[in-house]
Amino acid sequence: MKRRIAREIAIQSLYQIQMNEASPQEAVQIAIHEAEHDNETQLDWPGDKIESAYIIELVEGTSTHRVNIDELLEEYLKGWAMDRLSRIDREILRLAAYEMLYRDDVPPKVVVNEAIELAKHYGTEESGKFVNGVLGKMIKEIDSLKEKVKSTQ
Repeated sequence: MKRRIAREIAIQSLYQIQMNEASPQEAVQIAIHEAEHDNETQLDWPGDKIESAYIIELVEGTSTHRVNIDELLEEYLKGWAMDRLSRIDREILRLAAYEMLYRDDVPPKVVVNEAIELAKHYGTEESGKFVNGVLGKMIKEIDSLKEKVKSTQ
């Protein structure tokens, strides 16, 4: 399974957590089940354990660090508050921030590009530009942001 599909399922899971207060594991199970039965999702499994683990890792990591991620994102939202964003844009930004700040396995530029594509697909007409603007500002300061994150752990 491609990482883009894993990110799609992670976004759906994070959305599920916010809407239904599900645990990360429950939300991922629901999203995977829905993806398996969705004709638009191009899955290479059933039961790909490695990628399921990757999705759970993304969702749990984003959920665990949500407060810190939200505080950092607030600094880059210029005139917006996290609670005023659409739920899907908020979850896309959270996932991207988690990947850029807490993981080293994907280059930040790739994370930003993936987030923009997810925003275009799942968000409003303006979501792609909005996500690009916020994450574009963050990526310029990525090294200092990573240091800031390390100092709070």
